[in-house]
Amino acid sequence: MSRLLTRRQTLALIGAGSALSTARPRVAQTPDAWLARAVERNDAAARRLMDTQVADPADPRAGSVPDEHTLHQPWSASGVIETLTASFVHPRSRFHHDHGVLGRIRLAAAFLERSQSPAGNIDLLISNFNSPPDTAFVVHGVATAAAIARTHGAHEITTLLRPFLVKAGGGIAAGGVHTPNHRWVVCSALAQLHELFPDGRYVRRIDEWLAEGIDIDADGQYTERSTLTYSTVINRALVVMATKLQRPGLLGPVRQNLQSLMYLLHGDGEIVTEISRRQDQYTRGGIEGYWLPLTYLAVTDGNRQFATMAREAAGKGIRLSALLEYPELSAPLPSSAPLPDDFEKPFSDGGIVRIRRGPLSATLVLGGSSRLLTLRHAGAVMEGVRFATSFFGKAQFVPDTAEKRGGTYHFRQSLEAPYYQPLSQKVTPDTWAATRPARRQSEINYLQQSAEITETDRGFQVRVRAEGTSRVPLAVEIGFRDGGQLEGCREVPGSPGTFLLEHGMGVYRAGAGRIRFGPGSAPHRYVQVRGAEPKLPAQSVYVTGFTPFDQTLTFECG
Repeated sequence: MSRLLTRRQTLALIGAGSALSTARPRVAQTPDAWLARAVERNDAAARRLMDTQVADPADPRAGSVPDEHTLHQPWSASGVIETLTASFVHPRSRFHHDHGVLGRIRLAAAFLERSQSPAGNIDLLISNFNSPPDTAFVVHGVATAAAIARTHGAHEITTLLRPFLVKAGGGIAAGGVHTPNHRWVVCSALAQLHELFPDGRYVRRIDEWLAEGIDIDADGQYTERSTLTYSTVINRALVVMATKLQRPGLLGPVRQNLQSLMYLLHGDGEIVTEISRRQDQYTRGGIEGYWLPLTYLAVTDGNRQFATMAREAAGKGIRLSALLEYPELSAPLPSSAPLPDDFEKPFSDGGIVRIRRGPLSATLVLGGSSRLLTLRHAGAVMEGVRFATSFFGKAQFVPDTAEKRGGTYHFRQSLEAPYYQPLSQKVTPDTWAATRPARRQSEINYLQQSAEITETDRGFQVRVRAEGTSRVPLAVEIGFRDGGQLEGCREVPGSPGTFLLEHGMGVYRAGAGRIRFGPGSAPHRYVQVRGAEPKLPAQSVYVTGFTPFDQTLTFECG
């Protein structure tokens, strides 16, 4: 029975062979070893994709691969084409000039043609229809296949891909976008198409989008600040455009973003995602998606720090199709240079502060989020510290203001909650909410909440305060990544993954890491207070109390 794959898993297979494992494989640091690894992984991906591809020519879904919803999406056919073409043309591949593989590519190309709208676009069945940007994502893989097939003499592949690509080019050159990154995805697809099938419409459209300027801020982050997903997409797009259009100036923003990336890495290579405005916020992942721009600029600039990261990214990010299309990626890398690992660096536009002290890595979030501090020591990961009070169901602490004074970061929030007096007029269900500003207020309750975070020799101190209305239940949540071991805490009966630190200090251990935290207090067990955000997806330890509340929690690493 075919195994159903998620979109992300299939895309991982497209680029990096068997990349579904969470292990961090190491790759020998020579171009030939990189190539051997890339061929091996691409062949494994090709085998998996052929095993799941619909191969019956009579089936209207023929050529595609079902996703986890059993939907047959055009991007899956693009993945089949890119991966199988790379194996077909490479002489070291076990699928080199395999006519069965060529037949599977033909099936996928036909599926893409059947999937096109009259305008040339395809649908992303989970959300977007007649979509130019999703067509551009698909074109990226198909155009890569056409380019490497032409370069390596497999002209029959380029010929059979041309009808889809030319029709798609018309849709992309005229169509719109949804999100900031879509502009550069569209432009890179048009650059690829222009190289294959020159058309002045493509370059004119690229220049129209580029007239808006590349959207990168002073922190080196693009608009979406999507460190795990869309920054990798934009960097790749800009490298493609710079190369295909011979416009090296487009590499400037890529350099800025990769410089920023050095300060957004934990000691184990995991990327900080607290800064993201997209769905990858607070998700986990490494730098493999940055392999292409890191390697390209490490070679062209001789940048030794980029080379360090490129070697790390190659473990899961190396792509045979990219090696075949861009010879720069096969050049020897410069020697490695150490990455920064002892710093306190604010990201002013992103609203975070990054602190590294060797194996200790911390992120302070200065606004817009309830997670004030995330912390890790080696394998021990604290996913967040936050608190809430049951003040009229609206007292999850999300600071109104945040600033640094002296060596301490100060966070503040002020709340008030009134009761309302009657009006001498008719009130209907439709007008109730609108009458509030006109009503006299009484019994007004006030609450001032604050947090102060100070770095110490071994970690941090977090002082939590809440005052104003008295006897309001409060709960501080400390979330630790699942898989570690907690000591000194008691699990709440009937609430798996929920613990109380009733007194003294607790300890969390994972791998070689250790975080000691506390002291605890638990005069009540009302941990999921009304109005609080849902429990973190973690082992959550709570310290509880009532207002007025003033307690300093210490977090010591190692």
